Amino acid sequence: MLPFARVGIIGMGLIGASLARAVRARLPTVRLTVHDADAGVRERVRALDLADDVTDTAAACVIDADLVILCVPVRAMGAAAAEIADDLSAGCVVSDVGSVKASVLADLTAALPPSVHIVPAHPVAGTEKSGPDAGFATLFDGRWCILTPGPDADATAVARVTEFWTRLGANVETMDPAHHDLVLAVTSHLPHLIAYTIVGTASDLESVTRSEVIKYSAGGFRDFTRIAASDPTMWRDVFLSNKDAVLDVLQRFSEDLSALQRAIRWGDGDYLHALFTRTRAVRRTIIDAGQDTAADDFGRPHA
Repeated sequence: MLPFARVGIIGMGLIGASLARAVRARLPTVRLTVHDADAGVRERVRALDLADDVTDTAAACVIDADLVILCVPVRAMGAAAAEIADDLSAGCVVSDVGSVKASVLADLTAALPPSVHIVPAHPVAGTEKSGPDAGFATLFDGRWCILTPGPDADATAVARVTEFWTRLGANVETMDPAHHDLVLAVTSHLPHLIAYTIVGTASDLESVTRSEVIKYSAGGFRDFTRIAASDPTMWRDVFLSNKDAVLDVLQRFSEDLSALQRAIRWGDGDYLHALFTRTRAVRRTIIDAGQDTAADDFGRPHA
């Protein structure tokens, strides 16, 4: 039995478009309706035939839906929820895909009527690309989707959302919203912040020209630029919405960076070797957990 029969998706960027493609591929009998605030994006979604219907308003997208998924930047969640609140059916489940959960749960709870069920979710998957053309149906395969329902969430609604993401190929886990935000501050938000900083610093250095930075980009800098190419609106909202956890983790990182700086200054090779050995082992555990590939050059194709 299908967990949901009629699904509405609001926001057709990378995640929304990938969701639409995954639903079409894995749940082909589901009636899928989508909306995006950008008229140009709506036209492109129609051209790509990603849904049964593409509506011009968010309200029209959610009529008769039994699952609505908000795929908008996290600081836009409250406004998006308010826009659809009056048109949601009683018993509808409202979810999202944001990478910050405590603020999203609060915003959705404040904006939505008590007759609907709120089950926030975060599929831990993505690329640096954006827009409906960037989506692909297998984006969630083997990746984690973290559900962060509130303490009073309906157990049946949580089970249905769990089944939905499982059908799309994801591994599902439930987590407290605040704990999620701390974990993601370490595993996702801080790495993006570091990438943005390193690429910005390299671009601003006066001792080398920008053309030389690009021309001689080694693997490390090249991979940082991939992360730093991620959607600026989304990541602006992430850092502002999860600032407490990010600042806590950033403080710890700053202390560790100072220790590394001292080791280099004083020629403490033992410290450096021990650190690099430990971090290398972490990389191996990520590969063993199936969250990345052990292929050479991160699996990049070569002619």
